[in-house]
Amino acid sequence: MDGFAGKVAVVTGAGSGIGQALALELARSGAKVAISDVNLEGLAETEQQLKEIGAEFKTDRLDVTEREAFLLYADAVQDHFGKVNQIYNNAGIAFTGDVEVTPFKDIERVMDVDYWGVVNGTKAFLPHLIASGDGHVINVSSLFGIFSVPGQAAYNSAKFAVRGFTEALRQEMLLARHPVAVTTVHPGGIKTAIVRNATAVEGFDNAALAKMFDTHLARTSAPRAAHIILSAVRKKRARVLVGPDAKAMDVLVRLTGSAYQRLFATVTRRLMPRPK
Repeated sequence: MDGFAGKVAVVTGAGSGIGQALALELARSGAKVAISDVNLEGLAETEQQLKEIGAEFKTDRLDVTEREAFLLYADAVQDHFGKVNQIYNNAGIAFTGDVEVTPFKDIERVMDVDYWGVVNGTKAFLPHLIASGDGHVINVSSLFGIFSVPGQAAYNSAKFAVRGFTEALRQEMLLARHPVAVTTVHPGGIKTAIVRNATAVEGFDNAALAKMFDTHLARTSAPRAAHIILSAVRKKRARVLVGPDAKAMDVLVRLTGSAYQRLFATVTRRLMPRPK
């Protein structure tokens, strides 16, 4: 893909799924990549594939919730490559549970990774992106940053917050005339392990949810998602919907307004597993 040769791109959550696919596609396109994850096994797999491509890369274990570590990491990447052009804040986790029974700590954990991880990455790298003269912040929200569903209040909260944060940031970059583009990413059902690796409230059959997701909802492959995202980044688009389901549901929510909530509640009652 044109437009990435010589760029330095940082990808969090690069040990699997969309993050891994982004790192590999960026490398194939001539970018230098800094990859990180808390999953060292997955990170090693991504590293091996980057070696096979012949890419120039830097690998680090990084917990995106550790703000001071993230700040030090940003400086280390800058020192290693001499510049940073792009940050893909992709790392994320999922949790299933109704608000009534979900412990505070589980909501906080999702917010720490999925929202504050994005804030930490954006803040840590923004000075370097501005200094590059050709910066780009790419923050991964979700289709669940466009509409909400029962049992996903924690994830919805984080992904709506990512959307609001990123859209505000884009306007600030325009007002300040900084050379930094900003893109919000809303993936639909992607063939990754995020649901299989998710946690849930006690008594919830997460395996059944994962099976349903993998069988009926995950329609877009991670490599295809990466290609769609990078096409939007190359064009410096403000927002990208990933997958036909994301596009269809975005239209549905726009057409129905708040009425979608009653519809989704009915569908969820019929199709989704519930706590025992």
